[in-house]
Amino acid sequence: MSLLRFLNTLCFMLMTNLRGARVVLSLYALHLGASPFVVGMLAAAGSFMPVLLAWPVGRWADRAGARWPMLAGAFAGAFSIVLPVFLPGIPALFAAALCNGAGFVAFNVAQQNAVGMLSSPQSRAQNFSNLTLMISMAGFAGPLLAGFSIDHGGYALACIAVALCSAIPAVLLLVYGGRLPPGSGVAGKGGGNVMQVLRDRALLKVLMIGSLVLAAVDLFQFYLPVYAHGLAMPASTIGMILACYAAASFTVRVFLSKFLQRATVEQVLARCFALSGLALVFVPFVDSAVLLGVLAFIFGFGVSVGQPITMMLAYSNSAEGRSGEVMGVRQSVHNFIQVISPTAFGAIGTLLGVMSVFLTGSGLLLGGAMVIARAKLSGKGTPASR
Repeated sequence: MSLLRFLNTLCFMLMTNLRGARVVLSLYALHLGASPFVVGMLAAAGSFMPVLLAWPVGRWADRAGARWPMLAGAFAGAFSIVLPVFLPGIPALFAAALCNGAGFVAFNVAQQNAVGMLSSPQSRAQNFSNLTLMISMAGFAGPLLAGFSIDHGGYALACIAVALCSAIPAVLLLVYGGRLPPGSGVAGKGGGNVMQVLRDRALLKVLMIGSLVLAAVDLFQFYLPVYAHGLAMPASTIGMILACYAAASFTVRVFLSKFLQRATVEQVLARCFALSGLALVFVPFVDSAVLLGVLAFIFGFGVSVGQPITMMLAYSNSAEGRSGEVMGVRQSVHNFIQVISPTAFGAIGTLLGVMSVFLTGSGLLLGGAMVIARAKLSGKGTPASR
């Protein structure tokens, strides 16, 4: 097995843990009587640790290579989701979300940097697209695993099943992780200041677009269960609706390279953001599981182009020896937005109803589409469009 395939396999399993954990934690909180605001705070807790740790983890990956940050992240992902089994209650759910977020960022930043290091400029777009395909597949598998495990075995079984998805990568990294790219053994060139990374105006634009993508995805993944739960839909049905989003994510990323051959990066992003924004408008007016699945597919098809494109652009704009640091800053900025947005959307949902959350998210995506259409995002090392 090639190293890129090995990384993609690990990505699928670890991200299945993450996507499944989010569904388990949010539905478990609702089961315990939590309000939409508490669910929003739980979502924010999952993003809080990446805000603090992503940049240091990126520097760690530059120095030590991919193996050890990824291994630490896999162990944390497995440990986090079994906490509610032994300590049931809302506090344990928050502890699990914090620990799972720490594990995610350690694994994810090092993994993305390793994919960039193993890629040539010509293959980088395709390799990052393949990585996000694994994330899409995990987004399909994680909610299904969580939903059916809850319905057929309860929350304890669901936690254990999701934890195994992270424990297996930890074992594989212990055995085969030495094959991954090593680090430089020293700090990256140019010193150790976050502001030095953020001085790149092209990178700043990429970070803002990527933050909007992830905020929209988190809004959908956390508040669609709230909305569907209010319609008395079972957990397995909610999992299947979220899996429709993941199926669309996979589909669009298969064809992403063809889209970029026919249009510019800016045109592709703007059109897809507009499509996702329109899909969100209709969600709070639909009470059919089938129609919600259709809207989930349309939303996923539109919004899922953002992650591979911004990942590619961020790596391409990194300075020599600081690619892990740049990927860490990207993750930190994105998760900072994810800490703020679920809390804000939770407050909006509690005060004005869940409908207002989806309409607000739609407005942000449609507004983002108009801004992106006039922006210049392509940077050095970016494959030519059209």
